[in-house]
Amino acid sequence: MKKALVCGAGGFIGGHLVKYLKSKGYWVRGVDLKYNEFHKVEEIADHFVIGDLRDPHVVSAIIDDGVDEIYQLAADMGGAGFVFTGENDADIMHNSAMINLNIAHEAAKKGAKRVFYSSSACMYPEHNQIDPDNPNCVEDSAYPANPDSEYGWEKLFSERLFLAFMRNKGLEVRVARYHNIFGPYGTWQGGREKAPAAFCRKVAKAIPNSKIEVWGPGTQTRSFLYIDECVEATYRLMQSDFTGPVNIGSEEMIAINDFAKMAIHISGKDLNLYNLDGKEFETKYGHRCPIGVNGRNSDNTLYSEKIGWKVSQPLYEGMKVTYDWINQQVERGNS
Repeated sequence: MKKALVCGAGGFIGGHLVKYLKSKGYWVRGVDLKYNEFHKVEEIADHFVIGDLRDPHVVSAIIDDGVDEIYQLAADMGGAGFVFTGENDADIMHNSAMINLNIAHEAAKKGAKRVFYSSSACMYPEHNQIDPDNPNCVEDSAYPANPDSEYGWEKLFSERLFLAFMRNKGLEVRVARYHNIFGPYGTWQGGREKAPAAFCRKVAKAIPNSKIEVWGPGTQTRSFLYIDECVEATYRLMQSDFTGPVNIGSEEMIAINDFAKMAIHISGKDLNLYNLDGKEFETKYGHRCPIGVNGRNSDNTLYSEKIGWKVSQPLYEGMKVTYDWINQQVERGNS
């Protein structure tokens, strides 16, 4: 039986990944600062450790000589309202870098067979994502580097960190750049949720014939990948001979206003949009509107060539499942 360690198992992707690995017959240890909010511990892992991965002693204790695969998903992160305001930059960079430094060092020291690192599309250069209709997120477009956030800079640093440990320390690594992963059983309120969950929550709570707030002009574009596709793509990369970095995302790009309208259509409610931006946004929230780059879309050519797998589910189908789950949380008063 293979033995896997999932760092960040108390989070959204980590929780889904642990369940997927267990379905594959793995013995799984999960570690996080907190238990998973939406899954019972016994459903998440064979062994679950509450620990701070910024502490090298914790990392030394959870990585033992028998671990076959380490999935490093742990990070200080959230949606646009957390990442792009500028107010959390120091914590984001310090906390995530400390976690990655500790894991890379200890994995190499203990002879872990393979480590997966979850990078992000936020590391791509801002200057390649100005045109919302034609963003360039091909893997080799990463340099010259110019991420639009400190979150993206830290992701780029940690990509290079793990690849350096592979070159110099013999640590076998796999690196993926996630593009806006979404689905049920994840953060949907509180400020760290991402756009799919935020729109589903706003629509679920909205009174018919009212308006839901959309940050920015709504012309900015993104692609979103459903969680089941993400964990399968992650697992397939980990089992492959390809190091990466490689995109894991969807190529179904959509404007943010249209994305909000999709959530409204799924709900069946009669709602309109209200775009909040500029001075009006700053007056209401006390900081600039955190919309990120104008356009971002995954390019999956390299993944398809190297791994031989493609995304199978349309965005709308994943959003239906996500909306239904968040609507249930709202109706139950889980806020």
